[in-house]
Amino acid sequence: MELNECENYKQLGNEAFKSGNLEEALKYYTNAIKNAKSESKELSVYYKNRAAVYLKQEKYDKVVEDCTKCLEISPNDPKALFRRCQALEALKRFEEAYKDATDIFKDDPTNKVIQPYLQRLHKIVEEIARQKGQINNKLESMLKIVFDPTNEKEKREIAIKNLLVLAREHGGSGVIIKSQVVQKIKNLLKLEKDQEICVTGVRIIGELCKHGEKETKYVLQDVGIPWFLEILDSNNKEIVNAAEYCLQIILNSLSGMENKIDSKPKQDLVERNKQTIDTLLNCLTFSINNQAISGLARDAIINILTRNINYNALNWAEEFVDMGGVARLLDCASELEECKYESAMSITPSTRTIAAVCLAKIYENMYYDTLRSKFLNKIEEFLKDKLLSPDIESKVRVTVALTALLRGPLDVGNTIIGKEGILEMILVMANTDDELQQKVACECLIAAASKADKAKSIVSQGAEILKKLYKSKNDHIRIRALVGLCKLGSYGGSDSSIKPFAEGSTLKLAEACKRFLLHPSKDTDIRKWAAEGLSYLTLDAEVKESLVEDKPALKALVELASTGDQGVVFGVVTTLVNLCNAYEKQEVIPEMIELAKFAKQHIPEEHELDDPDFVTKRILVLGHENITVALVALAKTESPNSKELIARVFNALASERDLRGLIVQQGGVKVLIKLALQGTDKGKRHAAQALARIGITMDPAVAFPGQRALECVRPLLSLLHPDCTGLENFEALMALCNLAQLSEAARQRIVKEGGLGKIENYMYEDHEQISRAAIQCMCNMTMSEDVVKFFEGDNDRVKFVVSCCLDEDKETAMAAAGMLAILTGFSKKCCEKVFDSTNWLDAMHCLLANDVIGMQYRGVCIIANIITTSKSLAEKLMETDIMEILMALKLLSDNDGERKQIAETIDAALKVAQEYGIIKKLDSD
Repeated sequence: MELNECENYKQLGNEAFKSGNLEEALKYYTNAIKNAKSESKELSVYYKNRAAVYLKQEKYDKVVEDCTKCLEISPNDPKALFRRCQALEALKRFEEAYKDATDIFKDDPTNKVIQPYLQRLHKIVEEIARQKGQINNKLESMLKIVFDPTNEKEKREIAIKNLLVLAREHGGSGVIIKSQVVQKIKNLLKLEKDQEICVTGVRIIGELCKHGEKETKYVLQDVGIPWFLEILDSNNKEIVNAAEYCLQIILNSLSGMENKIDSKPKQDLVERNKQTIDTLLNCLTFSINNQAISGLARDAIINILTRNINYNALNWAEEFVDMGGVARLLDCASELEECKYESAMSITPSTRTIAAVCLAKIYENMYYDTLRSKFLNKIEEFLKDKLLSPDIESKVRVTVALTALLRGPLDVGNTIIGKEGILEMILVMANTDDELQQKVACECLIAAASKADKAKSIVSQGAEILKKLYKSKNDHIRIRALVGLCKLGSYGGSDSSIKPFAEGSTLKLAEACKRFLLHPSKDTDIRKWAAEGLSYLTLDAEVKESLVEDKPALKALVELASTGDQGVVFGVVTTLVNLCNAYEKQEVIPEMIELAKFAKQHIPEEHELDDPDFVTKRILVLGHENITVALVALAKTESPNSKELIARVFNALASERDLRGLIVQQGGVKVLIKLALQGTDKGKRHAAQALARIGITMDPAVAFPGQRALECVRPLLSLLHPDCTGLENFEALMALCNLAQLSEAARQRIVKEGGLGKIENYMYEDHEQISRAAIQCMCNMTMSEDVVKFFEGDNDRVKFVVSCCLDEDKETAMAAAGMLAILTGFSKKCCEKVFDSTNWLDAMHCLLANDVIGMQYRGVCIIANIITTSKSLAEKLMETDIMEILMALKLLSDNDGERKQIAETIDAALKVAQEYGIIKKLDSD
């Protein structure tokens, strides 16, 4: 392109910049850069000008980038140096900013603009140098102790913990990286036998990466991604957790995610670091079915994939399928702990469950039919390859893989099992004398009976086989057959009129499950399946009552959940959901029932033992059996559906006031905040409502200590939505009301999260209790200066508050009067706005003549605030009968201890009125 055309873009950019149209300016300068010749000197001007736009937009990284390119073409350009200096200071890269300021000063000592920057940065750099000197001395002494194996174990452990603290500080991390500590830790971990030192060493590297993209790249340059996978390959859970955390932090830093639940990758950062991010995905994918690694490491790798596979910016889901990740996951999902053959992988009791959850997550991200077909093809290829093999082991692995699919991407599992010959093959395996085949076939039949139509089909074909297997001498076979029968016997759900088996069979099955749950060998596998059996049977109200009265069985459920085995999540949580009746219930419309009767359609019937009184009793029993401890342990699951079930149980427990303190004591709040921010929409709502219920009746300083009070704000505000029920709206407003009273930080967070508009909407609600809660909440919010400004604007908000002082509901009127007292105390404008209301005098009469002392006091405060604000407003009041009412109230309050505050406030207001000369001085008597 000709130079004059690029210059034309530059001129258009300059005009747009001067008029404040930054996006237009950015577009024109970018066009000039794209079309300019690489050797053109004018290119430096275009970069410099675009940097000016980025500076206005506070995109400081891009300012540095463009200014650097400009300086490569035109060294020592003062404008480019100055803009880069400003950006570097904003990025807290003070030493680099100081160097740029010094370079400008050297070339132009008379430059007055740079002098204040130079002075300010000089002080900061001097302080940094002083701190670095101190840090260097500390670091040197720590390193001497840590890396000398002849030192005492205790001294080394203390020193490396101090090093960890230093790594968390921004200044300390830079010094550590420059001192080659990362390499030293890498070498140390090869030989170190002290596990605590090893764990802390890995954590130090994670903390260094936490400081950002630049630090992460330094670390990766020193050790590389494969090294983290080597560290991950351990049987020590703490080391595995630390290495898993490191890998997640590396991904966060390279993709712009923060270590928060709702954080997402930034597209520009992902593109910039695509090669490293793709290398990480490759390493994780090819390690999934690595036979040499530990089971804990395998679980950690699958967890990292599950956690990040759904981010569109990363595009991991599609890439994972393309590089053969599905077959590798199925390899893990089809592995059996009890099968020890040459190519066997090490797995944990949780591996198959974790793999199933990961498969489900990947399938969720197959948004188009072509992607879903590709995913299904990969699965079919894996299964076909196994089925072509004549050995029994391959058939067993196909069945185990199919079970994982039925527990993960259910649609895919149902598609596969619906293919000709698959269900028949499973039934044949169940009917053999081989215990391994019997066991895996039972598991698959249980997973397959997920829908009523399939359950009916299996009842007709497989019930007799399951009954036969229940007579096995092997308890592992018996419990699986029992669970199969339980599931088939419960496909009627909570409809007490459907009984697939004979009367009383369900209770007998439940008793058998409880015996296995209390198995003397404490075998986790057997107890896990017993819990799953109960999860189906507890849809029956009689079984619920039987189980809730069996204290040893409930204790066994809590104990089982506390193991942290992800395989127990479904069984335990679903049982608890059923006991609390916390499952989704279809709304029953009387007219539809009558219509169904007329059409001779089946009508579901609820059992009398599912009446609210029985449900409440069961919830209280569960709460006092410390079921919260179990929920906290199980909440580590990555399954969104399981998280929803956990949230449902928490919400049921929180519905009982007596249990809210227990939830807080046993760590439930921390888990609820996570559940309220991540998972299914219904799960997030249940978790948020549980938090609201806790926040209503408990002191928020106790229920949500420190930062948690701020973290609760977003979940609570999510309940102020038209899709939520009136009860959810009301409870959220009450909890927010208490939080707003807690601190200015809490009020600021509510404002920042867009809460003011939401709370205000409910002030106008027709429902008395909801509008009252909103007004009470807004009353507490007005203690914040920003909220006062919200009322000062060009609006009728103060007029509405004045009218609310006349509300028939005493509590609403009290809250409105309190709000008006605060607003008039803070703001002259709000005092003036009181008179915009046509019924302001009626409102004042109502407050001052009220028989409730609290209302009178609020009224007196409002009048005193208006008088104190200005003489003109005080004169407006004096034109009415307000003065006579104040005098009468003063006489009434002077000798009344309960009205002391009212008398003092009136005195102060009248003195101001005297000073204005509006009223004559009162006699001293």
